[in-house]
Amino acid sequence: MSDSNPVFNAAPFQKDIFERLLTSETILPNDSQITRLREEAFAVKALLTQINNSSNPEEITQILSRILNKDVRDAVVFTPIYINYGKHITIGKNVFINFDCTFLALGGIKIEDDVLIGPKVSLITENHPLNPLERKGLICKPILIKKNAWIGANATILPGVTIGENAVVAAGAVVSKDVPDNTIFGGIPAKFIKNIQL
Repeated sequence: MSDSNPVFNAAPFQKDIFERLLTSETILPNDSQITRLREEAFAVKALLTQINNSSNPEEITQILSRILNKDVRDAVVFTPIYINYGKHITIGKNVFINFDCTFLALGGIKIEDDVLIGPKVSLITENHPLNPLERKGLICKPILIKKNAWIGANATILPGVTIGENAVVAAGAVVSKDVPDNTIFGGIPAKFIKNIQL
């Protein structure tokens, strides 16, 4: 009896690499779909070249909507902006994004309504395993920025962080832990400064 039956020898089904990144699976350099990350990043880069060379606000939001595969006409975005993969980004209504921001979004970024994002802010959902044998791998955790939050200039939000509703992240902060609603956090690493009186 031959064991060459394709039903029994087929490779196990593997979910799409972008879906696996959203579930925080560690993706190693030898993954069969790894080249898709580079292909998608360069496809987005072609659109970013257009968006970052435009001075027309309508054109900017149209191109950004293509990058995100979602309608973002309610957002105001000052370019340049840098994104590696837009389809995991959701931007709510009345969001303002200032100049020179970087969104590494393979793990998913959700920005709710009325959020202010200052210049040179980095939202980083991607990380590498600590184990040296897997260091070149990729592991992601989502970022959530809740309604009416304000992220100050040159702040960095790290993987897995939630910024609470009405919260403020001070300029230059590096945020590695969740920021509760109605609070101000600042510093490196970011720490509680005070509550916001409503």
